[in-house]
Amino acid sequence: MKKFLLSSIIIIIGITFLGRLSYLQVFSSSTNQVLEDPAIKAVYDYPERGYIYDRNGKLLVANDPAYDVMVIPREVKALDTIEFCDLLGIDKEKFLKELKKARNYSPRLPSVLVPQLSKEDYAKLQEKMRHYQGFYIQKRSLRYYDTSSGANILGYISEVNERDLEQNPYYVQGELTGRTGIEKQYEDILRGRKGVQYIQKDRFNRDIGPYKNGLLDTLPEQGKEINVTLDKDLQEYGERLMSGKWGGIVAIEPATGEILSMISGPTYDPKLLVGRDRSANYSKLHYDTISKPLFDRSILAEGSPGSPFKTINALIALQEGVITPETTFTCYHGFYVGGRKRGCHCGGGNRNLHSGIYKSCNAYFAGTFRKIYDKYETTDEAMDVWEKHVKSFGLGDFLHYDLPEGKRGRIPGKEYYDKWYGDNRWSSSYIISNSIGQGEVSVTPVQLANMTAAIANRGFYYTPHILKKVEGKDITNPEFVAPKYTTIDKKYFDPVVQGMADVYKLGTARGVQIPGIEVAGKTGTVENFTKINGVRTQLTDHSVFVAFAPVDNPKIAIAVYIENGYFGSRYAGHIASLMIEKYLKGEISRKDLEKRMLEKTLESEYAKPYSGEEFKINERVW
Repeated sequence: MKKFLLSSIIIIIGITFLGRLSYLQVFSSSTNQVLEDPAIKAVYDYPERGYIYDRNGKLLVANDPAYDVMVIPREVKALDTIEFCDLLGIDKEKFLKELKKARNYSPRLPSVLVPQLSKEDYAKLQEKMRHYQGFYIQKRSLRYYDTSSGANILGYISEVNERDLEQNPYYVQGELTGRTGIEKQYEDILRGRKGVQYIQKDRFNRDIGPYKNGLLDTLPEQGKEINVTLDKDLQEYGERLMSGKWGGIVAIEPATGEILSMISGPTYDPKLLVGRDRSANYSKLHYDTISKPLFDRSILAEGSPGSPFKTINALIALQEGVITPETTFTCYHGFYVGGRKRGCHCGGGNRNLHSGIYKSCNAYFAGTFRKIYDKYETTDEAMDVWEKHVKSFGLGDFLHYDLPEGKRGRIPGKEYYDKWYGDNRWSSSYIISNSIGQGEVSVTPVQLANMTAAIANRGFYYTPHILKKVEGKDITNPEFVAPKYTTIDKKYFDPVVQGMADVYKLGTARGVQIPGIEVAGKTGTVENFTKINGVRTQLTDHSVFVAFAPVDNPKIAIAVYIENGYFGSRYAGHIASLMIEKYLKGEISRKDLEKRMLEKTLESEYAKPYSGEEFKINERVW
């Protein structure tokens, strides 16, 4: 009995030991453990990134084949460095620097020595690589752009850095990742998943076959193709109109929140950030501190909204019951604050809501703004109400759109002014510039476009977004399909919309009417101040315009902000009208407007000292 028991124990222990050993050999070999084994080499198989198409299926971004020269430092043997460098097209100093960088990263793991060889260089080098131990060629794909537009929103890819490697174990040195724009936001979808093959080496460092018969090997997964909401033709046309001008344009489909175009000027051809010249080209763009082509003005530039903001104050006043559409204010070619006159160009006389909007009367909206604050016992209470209404239009917020950057703008509250003046030591007259969209209010172009879409929808908007489909399937992100309602009742929008429609028919934009399309819009001329040697100095005004069309069934809402562009209809109004017609009709009837915008530039303005700062947030204007 004891003999049987002892035998059973020995057998059980043996089975347990063998089972554990098998488990460790077959199932517990993690990728990290395998990569740390000097007798195993990992060879990666990189998939193509997913293609990017516009809303209508037109190609925006595809791929071109490219080749990286890889190095495994511990396997490098003595070589003719001069000859090898000549083949690679680099000097010896660069070669030694990259080899040292690779050795510091890992002596056993592969690193990129020379990235992105052309097909011609690859063909010349391939047959000679067998002479250089420790080096091999890795095929990958680079981005190919079927457009010269949209660099700011499409983004670009670049090699991962040390921070990327620390934050995401998926990547290894030398791989590429989305750095900005759509490429960054949807990196996980576009990149696919790389495959890997593990090769067993013998004690002489020779390949002897697949490790564990390929049990741990994986196949690459192709990056998914996506459709974005951009209209390729509209984006390209808008960038042509922006030639020689600085600013931002954003167009949105009001019924969905889909971004139709998102333009930043000046911009650059996305092809510049592809290939072996990418680094040099990026440096040129990065160190252009005057025009800042890498600065996406459509979502990052914060400036005063100007007169388009008057529509918001009108809606708040109607909602608060302090005016009706028939309420009038007298304009004395301006209005007075603290004994100082603020000018107005509406022509003077009595103004109601309708004429106040289409003639853009400063005095009318100053009076309206005061009535909002006079309704409440304290300025703090009035400020809270006003701020809540304004923010319901998405102003002063990031909007939560699906792009990796953005600015929130500024809608000042009571705390902001308490810091300036002290608690209970200021009134509506102190902040009267906010009545006409100057003062401390600041917005980004995408916020202006979203505000316009909310007016077009008569009281609600959808979160602006750029992704439309993945692999041909519509995206149903709950954040993008749920309407966001403003605090203004629907019935108050009609008189404001009518006033905006007559901006085109009777008012400040009558010179840019579009035949056959009913458009509602609002011009804006934003005062532009800076300090020069400590002196507050006025520069050329910024040109602003918002619009939507058609009036009764809006298909497009647009905001155009042109730095140093003079009054609202001079540049911004022209561009907005042309883009509306381009989108709705597919062609342009107002060739006179088109010719003017394609030929005229503001380069002489931007050459002036202190001009061309990104949308200058104005100081308080009394």
